[in-house]
Amino acid sequence: MIRCMLNIWGVILFLRLPWITAQAGIGLTWVIILLSSCITGITGLSTSAIATNGKVKGGGTYFLISRSLGPELGGSIGLIFAFANAVAVAMHTVGFAETVRDLMSENGAVMVDRTNDIRIIGIITVTCLLGISMAGMAWESKAQILFFLVIMVSFASYIVGTIIPASPEKQAKGFFSYKAEIFAANFVPNWQGPDGSFFGMFSIFFPSATGILAGANISGDLKNPTVAIPRGTMMAIFWTTMSYLIISATIGSCVVRDASGGLNDTLLPSSSGVCLGEACQYGWDFTECITNKTCTYGISNYYQSMSMVSAFAPLITAGIFGATLSSALACLVSAPKVFQCLCKDKLYPFIGFFGKGYGKNNEPLRGYLLTYIIASCFILIAELNTIAPIISNFFLCSYALINFSCFHASITNSPGWRPSFRFYSKWLSLLCAVCSVIIMFLLTWWAALIAFGVVFVLLGYTLYKKPAVNWGSSVQASSYNIALNQCVGLNHVEDHVKNYRPQCLVLTGPPSSRPALVDLVACFTKGLSLMMCCNVVTVSPTQHAHTYTPPMEKASSDRHVTWLNQRKVRSFYRGVVATDLGSGVNMLLQAAGLGRIRPNVLLMGFKKDCRSDTPQAAYNYIGILHDAFDLQYGVCILRMKEGLDVSHTCQSHVNPGYDGGQETSISIEPEPQTSTVFQKKQEKKTIDVYWLSDDGGLTLLLPYLLTRRKRWARCKVRVFVGGETAKKEQQREEVLALIKKFRLGFHDVEVLTDIYQNPKPENVRHFENIVGRFRLDTSPKQDSDSEPPRQQEEPWMITDQDLERNQAKSLRQIRLNEVLQDYSRDAALIIITMPVGRRGVCPNTLYLLWLDALSRDLRPPVLMVRGNHENVLTFYCQ
Repeated sequence: MIRCMLNIWGVILFLRLPWITAQAGIGLTWVIILLSSCITGITGLSTSAIATNGKVKGGGTYFLISRSLGPELGGSIGLIFAFANAVAVAMHTVGFAETVRDLMSENGAVMVDRTNDIRIIGIITVTCLLGISMAGMAWESKAQILFFLVIMVSFASYIVGTIIPASPEKQAKGFFSYKAEIFAANFVPNWQGPDGSFFGMFSIFFPSATGILAGANISGDLKNPTVAIPRGTMMAIFWTTMSYLIISATIGSCVVRDASGGLNDTLLPSSSGVCLGEACQYGWDFTECITNKTCTYGISNYYQSMSMVSAFAPLITAGIFGATLSSALACLVSAPKVFQCLCKDKLYPFIGFFGKGYGKNNEPLRGYLLTYIIASCFILIAELNTIAPIISNFFLCSYALINFSCFHASITNSPGWRPSFRFYSKWLSLLCAVCSVIIMFLLTWWAALIAFGVVFVLLGYTLYKKPAVNWGSSVQASSYNIALNQCVGLNHVEDHVKNYRPQCLVLTGPPSSRPALVDLVACFTKGLSLMMCCNVVTVSPTQHAHTYTPPMEKASSDRHVTWLNQRKVRSFYRGVVATDLGSGVNMLLQAAGLGRIRPNVLLMGFKKDCRSDTPQAAYNYIGILHDAFDLQYGVCILRMKEGLDVSHTCQSHVNPGYDGGQETSISIEPEPQTSTVFQKKQEKKTIDVYWLSDDGGLTLLLPYLLTRRKRWARCKVRVFVGGETAKKEQQREEVLALIKKFRLGFHDVEVLTDIYQNPKPENVRHFENIVGRFRLDTSPKQDSDSEPPRQQEEPWMITDQDLERNQAKSLRQIRLNEVLQDYSRDAALIIITMPVGRRGVCPNTLYLLWLDALSRDLRPPVLMVRGNHENVLTFYCQ
């Protein structure tokens, strides 16, 4: 309480409050005082609420705002508040220097001139204050108590002085003790000079109300901040407001606005001229100086009016010294402490140097020196009425954000917002924040623009850099609320083909093990649709019991999300534990997503070891595709010549699965960021699209989305379709017209008439050799009656009937591979409609061998795509 009161009772109280009363009148001065107190009072309530919502450490205002609103706004306001406190040191020091200069001039002592004397005295004073503050908090606290006692004695001297009958010397200077006529005359405003307006006076007075955060600024040094800050701050605001109201009312009731100070200016009984001013009623005539505007006394002209009124003038001088020096000292301590906390959070570059602490109390000596330099620069202005409005804007900006912090934390309804101080209102906080911003522009619009300009520049920098801090701020809580409300709101919106987005469930295993698959999918989902990287950790019951690392920890490790964030891939991650890969993927296919934001396309890597792996593994792999089709998913399979799995470089154990399986070991080290072809800017090549059947349009939509990215913009899309030689040109025009209706922007269409030819015999023999591993043995030694039971026991085996039934499709895949080799050898990417092997008609292993035959030995990456026959393109407006 004492620290706040000392900071609030500053230079304005003794040197400018009588002058403000003369300008605005007692009535409007009370309005100015009460408006300021309302702003500071509501801010005090907001500060108390924030300060009691958890343990408060060092850093004061910055700590409160940053931990409530987050680093984006907290960091910027911390910098502004530290700067405002540094400038406040200059304001209070200039007030002290002004008083010393007046005392010197009254005794005929001048060093250079009136302005330069203030500069010299100010620099000497702030240097002495720097020495006290650097000596440590113990010395500074003792000095504050001494200053408080001095100010209280000076107040008593002033009140006694107003009651004592006025001497002729004081009457000549405008003091007549309590008079109703003087009160009535001084109750109404009398604007004079360039600052003569309500908001002009408000801007000069407001810094005297801004010391309310002095207690919060030393939160790190308080024994029990959550109790001390609310109680001390609110008591300080109440008592200082009462003192301001009493002093403005008493000085306005006792002292006239204008007086000459001359003992000869008495009103003679014989004088018949017009007498101006209230002093005429008490036998004094100040008409001449009022008319000529040369009066040097009275509350309109004499800044030291309180000294003149008091019972013992040196006590008021001592009070001025105590108020100015205590406030300057408090600000000199606050600014480095706030700045030190900001430096330690490492939100901005180049300022960490000033955050170093020294001694057992971790004193920021470098911060003290920086504050000293800033204060010295503003002391050179040497004009109190110029410095005060600058500070007003910065403090109002701080108060606006403190109140907004309290409102924002309340409105988000976060369970973590549980302040023990209950006497606050979120709507009052919002009102105060809005009023603070409005008053900023009414006071000094250019200073308000500068303040907000600095806030927005620092805000933009923090948003761009995204510092690695997590303070559980209200911004995070608000983001959750907004996301949740929007997700629930989507339940009321019916799906429409115009709003179709490929929302991708990507079977990456640990994302770092298949970076190429992650990068390709990110190309057509970034900023557009959902991407969810999924990992299935397979573990048997016996392995589960003896494993060193719990399987769930492997599946849900945060390092996977960290890897995605470092790669700047906008994707979710989900891991599950299952006894086998198929059941794990089935879980994901059914349960992944939230409401309307759920996957509709499954992407996975091609099983590159399908020829050498066990038939059971191949069977299970294709079972995943069938599950996806049954659940109405589109399916995409990516195959690259060099493979997708790079987990062997991390020396991790790999289980069988999609493209080699998924990692089952946990690495403590951060995952490496492997470069892939899909991260680079593509050369001027082609994206070859083989649109071989109508699957709803997904095969055409994906290349269109790719070409919207800068790295793919130089690639030209070529569309290949099957056709007859006789109708080749007609079919080409029909496809071109259809693509034009869809507004896809593809202009290169080629009709392939040779895809229905028979493949080369050597390629057919190669395919038959691979199929041989999976054929069911039908030798004469085996009893023919046992064939069906054996096939049921081994459903992954291929019978002669299966081969004969699917021979045409097998030859078609072999021939398509030959076509791809001929036409797309130098393409950047091949996208081809994936064949479908119907469950019960085509064995799973034969289906996998089709995919292998279709995409084998191709240099470009191959993306095999099959939609779920749901239309994803339309040329209608509704």
